[in-house]
Amino acid sequence: MVSASRARRLGKYFLLLDNLLVILGFFVVMPLISIRFVDGLGWAASVVGLALGLRQLTQQGLGIFGGSLADRFGARPLIVTGMLLRAAGFASLALADQPWILIASCVVSGLGGMLFDPPRSPLIIKFTRPRERGRFISLMMVQDSAGSVFGALLGSWLLSYDFHYVCWTAAGLFCLAALCNACLLPPYRLSIARQPLKAGMHQVLSDKRFVMLVLTLSGYFILGVQVMLMLPILVKTLAGHAQAVGWMYMLDSVIALTLLYPLARWSEKRFSLHGRLMAGLGIMTLAMVMVALVHTLLPLFALIGLFYLGSSLAVPARETLLTSLANPTARGSYMGFSRIGLAFGGLAGYLGGGWLYDLGHQTGLLALPWLILGVIGVMTLLALWWQQPDRDAHFEFHPATSLH
Repeated sequence: MVSASRARRLGKYFLLLDNLLVILGFFVVMPLISIRFVDGLGWAASVVGLALGLRQLTQQGLGIFGGSLADRFGARPLIVTGMLLRAAGFASLALADQPWILIASCVVSGLGGMLFDPPRSPLIIKFTRPRERGRFISLMMVQDSAGSVFGALLGSWLLSYDFHYVCWTAAGLFCLAALCNACLLPPYRLSIARQPLKAGMHQVLSDKRFVMLVLTLSGYFILGVQVMLMLPILVKTLAGHAQAVGWMYMLDSVIALTLLYPLARWSEKRFSLHGRLMAGLGIMTLAMVMVALVHTLLPLFALIGLFYLGSSLAVPARETLLTSLANPTARGSYMGFSRIGLAFGGLAGYLGGGWLYDLGHQTGLLALPWLILGVIGVMTLLALWWQQPDRDAHFEFHPATSLH
């Protein structure tokens, strides 16, 4: 009989292995899509933004159905099926010589994420104690950063030979992740009670505080998805080669490895979750606005580093806040709905960012996309501030408390 503490420890090791494969598979191909089709094939950025936005909308917008199915059937079957669908979507990107093929591949990839992503988040709740949850999420973010660097560098190297190799490698990593989940993940149920699909969705939609927070975070994600669309294009343009995109993610990794975990431990003892989230978003907004002023690579990397620093502060607070507000009777449904903000924000960020990129180049107003992103960031900060009843206390010092 395995003790509860040993089961949690083994569960955390499994989560780290699973997360590593998913991050590698994702970052081998995703940062290079805009470079391949916009910079390489000369497609309009708005077309590529539409494809990436529909992937985001499919995965995150339908995530509540994936979460409710996970509440009903358990995590493992949905995770395995979803990862195989993701592998199929990434493999088919190699065939994309027309926009509709790119869009179809992205939608299939999004459907896979719709199935495997919501069940993975509640596993963090199952395998961690409340007092250590924020630190474990920060540890996973460090791993995300390291994996994104290696994945982007590997993808950039493969792209110098053939884009097909990029797609096939990403698909292979997701097949390996599916195999690990099929063999190693026990048949856990995510919720303390079996919930019918409709009941789980109704319970989430009745939670006004949770719904409001999720919708407000759409603005946060409009800024966040630019690391997959406009920033890689700008980095490649200023550097003159795609390998510089790997350097961008290496910068993220350096910041995460040196600052993320200590920053999380320091801030969680002194500031509220909302205070950390808003401070991080404020730094990200400032970085986006200042990108409009730079024309060389070194200052751009400095601002990207500032953006990643803000993200390192905001993401652990965001994820901890969302998981702490999830009702344990419908965790899968809650975590599925929590991705609605990413669905709307991702679609608006990709589609709107691509359109603004094209418009800026057509009119010569190259600063336009970054200034509009700054306005969106400020509006999101105001919404986060005003929707909270205890807004005067958000930046006050306070002792760390249990998330229950």
